[in-house]
Amino acid sequence: MLPDVETLHSVVTGDVGDAILLVHGWGGDGRAWEPVRFAGRRVLTADLRGHGRSPVPAAGYRPADYAADLAALVRSSGLGPVVAVGHSMGGQIVVRLALDHPDLVRALVVVDPAYGADEVEAATFERRLAELRRDGAAAAVRQLGELTTGVREQLSRTPGQVLAASYAGMYTEPDAFGARPAAAEVLGRLTQPVLCIRPTRSMAAWDVTCDLPPGSRVVVWPGTGHFLHHDRPEAFVRLVDSWQQDLLVR
Repeated sequence: MLPDVETLHSVVTGDVGDAILLVHGWGGDGRAWEPVRFAGRRVLTADLRGHGRSPVPAAGYRPADYAADLAALVRSSGLGPVVAVGHSMGGQIVVRLALDHPDLVRALVVVDPAYGADEVEAATFERRLAELRRDGAAAAVRQLGELTTGVREQLSRTPGQVLAASYAGMYTEPDAFGARPAAAEVLGRLTQPVLCIRPTRSMAAWDVTCDLPPGSRVVVWPGTGHFLHHDRPEAFVRLVDSWQQDLLVR
């Protein structure tokens, strides 16, 4: 069962331009976007179910479930259609939001999204899930590697069952699209343009092989990490704004 949209923690700031929806990643919450400042723009930021200051229901941690929550939130706010921006797991969620609720999404920005795993990584899915079910947040911290103190604290506060169920939703459930073949099929059904930002050329090289809608763009930021919007927040805002302007003149 989906939580009442009023119980999800969310914040709306600004009053200018098309609304931006910011969707955090696995084990984070809306505060993960604090370094990013879209001056004056209307921005809707939410804590996903089971994360941060939102309720922790017993089930419903697939990208489609998160997307349904966000669709209800966007509709209740009256801000749609939005530019949906998602980091990591949030990248999967905004793709699902665009597919399941196309009237609510104008364009997508995916920040090192949690899809496109190659065969080597896909072979680790079941082992990683077993570790998460056993060790919870401690396993998540190990799996993500080097993290800032703030990110590590957010991750450590997320219930272990939420982390494990969310990981399964991304990578091992029947409708998961974390691995490349499934991701390519899902992305090929999008109708909204996508701006994809990756920290590595190898992942971006796969992204450009996908059948993305007209106006889409893949950008590589070498020297950044998985939280690239934290590494270069001002440049991130400039890139998103300039890409949106390019779309308007098409």
